[in-house]
Amino acid sequence: MSRRVTPALLASAVLLAGLVGCSTQTRPSQRGAAPPVEPKAAATPTPQVPAGRAPQRTFAVGVRQLKLDRNGRALPTTLWYPAAGQSGGAARRPAAAAEGRFPVVMFSHGLGGRPDDYATLLTRWAAAGFVVAAPAFPHTSKGADKNVLDVLNQPADVSYVLDRVLALGTTADDPLRGRLDGERVAAAGHSAGGVTTIGLFTVARDERLDAGVVFAGTALGVGTAFAGAAAPQLFVHGELDEVVEYAAGKAAYDKVPWPKAMLSLPKGDHGRTMLKDKAALRVVSDTSVEFLRWSLYGDAAAKKRIPTDATRGDIATFDDHL
Repeated sequence: MSRRVTPALLASAVLLAGLVGCSTQTRPSQRGAAPPVEPKAAATPTPQVPAGRAPQRTFAVGVRQLKLDRNGRALPTTLWYPAAGQSGGAARRPAAAAEGRFPVVMFSHGLGGRPDDYATLLTRWAAAGFVVAAPAFPHTSKGADKNVLDVLNQPADVSYVLDRVLALGTTADDPLRGRLDGERVAAAGHSAGGVTTIGLFTVARDERLDAGVVFAGTALGVGTAFAGAAAPQLFVHGELDEVVEYAAGKAAYDKVPWPKAMLSLPKGDHGRTMLKDKAALRVVSDTSVEFLRWSLYGDAAAKKRIPTDATRGDIATFDDHL
């Protein structure tokens, strides 16, 4: 069924045209946009994940590629995962998985980006005990046509990739057999991937998701009708963001009806500071790791550490409603 392009959607397309790696001169086409879905009413804020304890060790990290396709939409996916062996150093390919069952985090890249752009952050998540799956989207990744309206199809792509990743946990002879905890899943994303992530909790709610992490995201095109069971959210945004205004990210954050927190970087831009500046990266990495330990492992001690990590070195401010 065809969809009408509403003024709000056109406004979102204009904004998305400037996201990571995309020229503002790129003219978006209107093909391939997904129809909007009427969300269910938001539930009362009751955490989904039972209390537990996150791993106390740092893992080695393995990396592998999956060739996935959803109805002709190629979705090559990079997997970073806790690996056996000595921790530290670069991610290894191939590498045997570490012993244990690990939560899964789905990560969505920005417009004109690719999963490897975020490898430093995502390998830190994997080293902390999470399996991270990051698809490259067919129309918004590096080298693609940058059809910004296709961002609205990406929540369904993420849900499909999650299906395929979780299936590895029960696939005979797969290195991740028995290593995936499908009851503990989060979604995360940067910029256009932040839009995708918000969409997974609004118009395209995936009820398997227990938490979300939104980097420099906005709700334009996917709305703020957060739906389904409560899922804690962590927003991270630079106050000097030249692409997605800080106020736009804050407006989406303010609409979250669940436990939530916002890490604001007064000197942060759209992503270079967050991903390249060592001090800022440490704050973002440590804060997000502790958030995921709490929201996916149910680790109460990790929750107590979040404010300390977030405000270390006066690099960021932290609005805490967790």
